[in-house]
Amino acid sequence: MPLILQIETATQTCSVALAKDGNVLGTIQKTEKNIHASHITLFIDDILKQSGKAYKDLDAIAVSMGPGSYTGLRIGVSTAKGLCYALDKPLIAINSLEAMAAGFKQKCFSVNANTLFCPMIDARRMEVYYSIFDNHLNIIEETAAKIIDQESFNDLLHDNKIYFFGDGAAKCEDVLGLNLNARVIDDYLCNADDLTFLALEKFKNKDFVDVAYFEPFYLKDFVAGKKSN
Repeated sequence: MPLILQIETATQTCSVALAKDGNVLGTIQKTEKNIHASHITLFIDDILKQSGKAYKDLDAIAVSMGPGSYTGLRIGVSTAKGLCYALDKPLIAINSLEAMAAGFKQKCFSVNANTLFCPMIDARRMEVYYSIFDNHLNIIEETAAKIIDQESFNDLLHDNKIYFFGDGAAKCEDVLGLNLNARVIDDYLCNADDLTFLALEKFKNKDFVDVAYFEPFYLKDFVAGKKSN
């Protein structure tokens, strides 16, 4: 029964979870800009103490690999790799959007054959990182960046009900909500416990990444913001 530490830093939500054999023992999260570097290791210490576990008890570290915030992903992956090096534990990398879809399906809704899931992560202005999954979490549209307008997803919405969720969906609610088959969930945020199902499956299959060479899935190049006067 593997004990897996799960780290999620793809958005403004900084989150860690601890799961044993697919059951979440605890979660800590906080949504605030630019807190990942100062909070992530404190959250990890706290979640282990709250669960009565020690670092040596861990069997693997799972991390949300992106897409998402360049800085957030870099901090999360660096932290996960550092722990893996220090503890000699395997590293599990999980697509952030796929984790959101798995977590959303498990927590929220019963579905049918015509239900699709579209997790979205904010990528500035009206652009989002997104992917679309069917009710079995098979990929319908691969991870990509997309500028959302009134015509977005109309072909799929014609025959399917689509749940849009995540901070990217929240900012596009006025546009996406115009279609009767669109369901916009504006309060669903990335959370480390979303990684639980996929992390366990990857652990069972020994689907690990190389700690030395693994890099986050940024999807787009880093763009530095302008300094304010």
